[in-house]
Amino acid sequence: MPSLTELELTALAITIYGIKNCDTMKKARSWLEGHDVRYEFHDYKTSGIDAAVLTRWCGQVGWETLLNRSGTTFRKLPEAQKADLNERKAVALMLAQPSMIKRPVLERGARLLVGFKPEVYEKAMRA
Repeated sequence: MPSLTELELTALAITIYGIKNCDTMKKARSWLEGHDVRYEFHDYKTSGIDAAVLTRWCGQVGWETLLNRSGTTFRKLPEAQKADLNERKAVALMLAQPSMIKRPVLERGARLLVGFKPEVYEKAMRA
């Protein structure tokens, strides 16, 4: 069986982004571990998030998908901050308070999954 090149291994590398104590994150991490999927965990609370990464994600899935409008952090914002949202404003909010980023964000090479659905993870791990 041929061995994978470093580039192929990098393309298969998985990083899951979120917050350690989030219930959805716990479900996603448990699913990955239960399926013997190796991954790196990036905790927004301890490591923050890079503006370039967030901007790239917005380009891939749209800021509307990334911004967690149903979370407590977003709901507690003053109405002026929630009004007239656009990508620039949404990215600034998510950078200032990464808990406003929908969780989890799973990055596997060029593929990006936002949120957790076991059937979507199952399909993504086979691709």
